[in-house]
Amino acid sequence: MDRIAFLSRVSDGVLIGDGAMGTMLYQRGVFLNRCFDELNLTDPMLVQGVHAAYVEAGADFVETNTFGANRVKLSPYGLADDVDKINRAAVEVARAAAGQAVLVAGAIGPLGCELTEFGPMTLEQARQIFRQQGAALTEADVDFLILETFSNSDELLVALDAVGTLADVAIVAQMTVNERNETIYGERVDQALSRIAAHDAVTAIGLNCAVGPSSMLSSLELVRGITDKPVSVQPNAGMPRSVEGRQLYMCTPEYMAEYAKRFFEKGARIIGGCCGTTPDHIREIARAVRSVGRAVARTTGSVTVGPDRAQEVVSLPAVPLQEKSQFGAKLAAGQEVTAVEMTPPRGVDMTTILERARQCAAAGIDAINIPDGPRASSRLSPMVTAVRIQREAGVETILHFCCRDRNLIGMQSDILGASAIGLKNLLIITGDPPKLGDYPNATAVFDMDSIALTNVVHNLNRGLDIGGNRIEPPTALTIGVGANPVAADWDREVERFRNKVAAGAEYAVTQPVFDADSLFRFLDAIEGFRIPVVAGIWPFTSFKNAEFMANEVPGVVVPKALLDRMSAATGKEQGLALGVQIARELVAKVRGHVAGFAVSAPFGNVRTALAVLE
Repeated sequence: MDRIAFLSRVSDGVLIGDGAMGTMLYQRGVFLNRCFDELNLTDPMLVQGVHAAYVEAGADFVETNTFGANRVKLSPYGLADDVDKINRAAVEVARAAAGQAVLVAGAIGPLGCELTEFGPMTLEQARQIFRQQGAALTEADVDFLILETFSNSDELLVALDAVGTLADVAIVAQMTVNERNETIYGERVDQALSRIAAHDAVTAIGLNCAVGPSSMLSSLELVRGITDKPVSVQPNAGMPRSVEGRQLYMCTPEYMAEYAKRFFEKGARIIGGCCGTTPDHIREIARAVRSVGRAVARTTGSVTVGPDRAQEVVSLPAVPLQEKSQFGAKLAAGQEVTAVEMTPPRGVDMTTILERARQCAAAGIDAINIPDGPRASSRLSPMVTAVRIQREAGVETILHFCCRDRNLIGMQSDILGASAIGLKNLLIITGDPPKLGDYPNATAVFDMDSIALTNVVHNLNRGLDIGGNRIEPPTALTIGVGANPVAADWDREVERFRNKVAAGAEYAVTQPVFDADSLFRFLDAIEGFRIPVVAGIWPFTSFKNAEFMANEVPGVVVPKALLDRMSAATGKEQGLALGVQIARELVAKVRGHVAGFAVSAPFGNVRTALAVLE
């Protein structure tokens, strides 16, 4: 693959790489004192099985098992004369697993020795060694070369000089740095990679190995501004820890996937893994990153059409917010809205939740918030719950719609179904990973995240489905999204909110807010792309409940001052009264700055929620 073709492939979205080869071979019984590169000749099916596992996990390219397949690294094993044979065999093995759709990258690592003009290993000798391996890989027809795990930018430049003239093949050049964003020689990552990016042979630059995803994100932020060439990241699965004599990598696939999304958002377009990563890690990374990638594509307003369609279908005018629902009309008019959140029952008996919904309707509440599998729990269908409440309690509902549990076809079908049976208000969320809930072995789908799904509903409201096909009449759903004013990565939260608005969001509901100043800071940050924001309110029922919210609910921050106040409560009734009082104080502080309030009913206690809004 020449450089132009490679850049075209990257510009289409993101390339997902494979993970560790050595880790997988070790797990499959290969001792560390073996020459892993020789396995391309002596046990090709073992190597092919590792490649196949990464292909099945969703990798767009696999790297040949040739990281140390150069004359210097092979010499201690008596294999210095087998460089060509081992590298060619490695390409053949990788190609057998990759098939036609997955690319094969020829991996070249450093020599592992100091290079000097007149020392044991001269610069010219190093060039010849790199050129020999590069020639073997390119002649075996790899799709591109990946020079990786170089800690010395001078050595990487020598390698680039050697392989850059072999053929018009794309080259990804990667360096490894420490937690201080420096090479082992003390060179800053941005300075080192700026030298590499300037080399004419380089198609993409990047980082791999040595550190986990958190440190690599920090390095990526420094690198992104030094070049307009694509950037790759392939972190380790954290730092290895010694457990009963074994070195284990502790990062879970879900943790790696969360950081992979951040890599993409920060500009990385080639994302994979290094030491300690497995097919399970790559599978989660692929799902997460492709979801974000689709979201970015959809925020441009474009509509994907099938190959048999001659032109794009023109969208229809959308129903104005004030005509979609009573809740939407109040938002559009700038009137304060109120909602109470009630979780669907675990079983099929809806008697209690219907009675509570009737209490809310009698109190003048505008809508009932219906969560969709909160904290990855399994409950009665939120759509069924919402329909029954609207029909039997006489109050509108806001149906939470979670991206976790359905593929994009199922999501579109359910959204159309919600509109057809009379539901009018949606709150679109990405959803918690299953490992947070009661069913940790459940599989998450995450075909799309909340940004992408927001754009899908935006298009459905204009008469266009996911494939660009006309639907008439269009849906007329209010489009709500979530927001977290106290997110750990605050800049990322603001940027995602901007993207949600660009995708078509019409209002937002925040995570439970316990600090007015944090909410005001968030509102100031989104002033340039503001939509109505409904503040989430959670009244504590006890000090224990406050501690639980502070320590065990993702995305929630409870100030220490509030915990101290709640700790002074001496009994159940006093704790509940104090929790309501704190919630009322917060409502009073932010009233006028937000579009309204969405109050949770802790443990189904609607009276507590209504007391906050009295």
